Amino acid sequence: MIEAQHLTKRYGKTVAVNEVSFTVKPGQVTGFLGPNGAGKSTTMRMILGLDAPTSGEVRVGGRPYHQLGDPLRSVGALLDAKAIVGGRSAANHLMWLADSNGIARRRVSEVLDIVGLSDVAGKKVGTFSLGMNQRLGIAAALLGDPETLMFDEPINGLDPEGILWIRNLMKSLALEGRTVFLSSHLMSEMAQTADHLIVIGRGRIIADAGTDDFINRHTAASVRVRAVEQDVLAEALTQRGALIDHSPDGAMAVTGMDSAAIGGVAYAHAVTLIELAPLGSSLEDAYFDLTKHETDYAAAQLVGATQGA
Repeated sequence: MIEAQHLTKRYGKTVAVNEVSFTVKPGQVTGFLGPNGAGKSTTMRMILGLDAPTSGEVRVGGRPYHQLGDPLRSVGALLDAKAIVGGRSAANHLMWLADSNGIARRRVSEVLDIVGLSDVAGKKVGTFSLGMNQRLGIAAALLGDPETLMFDEPINGLDPEGILWIRNLMKSLALEGRTVFLSSHLMSEMAQTADHLIVIGRGRIIADAGTDDFINRHTAASVRVRAVEQDVLAEALTQRGALIDHSPDGAMAVTGMDSAAIGGVAYAHAVTLIELAPLGSSLEDAYFDLTKHETDYAAAQLVGATQGA
């Protein structure tokens, strides 16, 4: 378990993390989301004792990280897959870590097999692709068979097979009762992996909820509708307070009324429906709705950018 209480980090006049409190519980995958510069990396570094908090505290398994006698047996982490000496082989890199933490060397071959790097164990890390470095970083995190695991953007550089493998690995680790804390910018992947979400914006926690609850709370359900008398139905729905967005294919996305209510309006106006289908809300939509005012750097919207091209 990871427990942060009033965690704050200042760099001069800049407040990177401001009075952050949260708990990452075992037995589930907890996603950590936020715009660039929101404080995610700083928070994760403070959890691991790499940065000292200005005030507040964070504990892993009930103790600050620096008080852990055998840290790799308690916490496994991947923050930067490239932070490896390139001249070492994959096996030697892991053996050095194992020796420094009193971990049996046989564990090295076990984790290399888990991450699919057994065939390149003797190759120098400097020749590895980004995806291979990610797998090696995950192997290092698993080396001590820890109860708590932290991963920052673990799927960078991985192909679709590797992404699916990561997803299943995170879920299996949580099912074993471990604490899994995962940061990623890929919303589609986070939606399929995380059971719980913690969202940070401008150094403050702005959401802490189950994934489904988070999506439902920050999105409005809509229904895709096509009808023979489309204009008649659109006017009738608008009069009842529904919001309508017209799609390029001629369908309408109706927000503010469910399928049954829309069907009732269509029946009352003798409108023949061709399509009536609920549209699922996405984590991406919910995330952007929540963080739209929390981003420091936003690109301008390009209007008519392709005109005259």
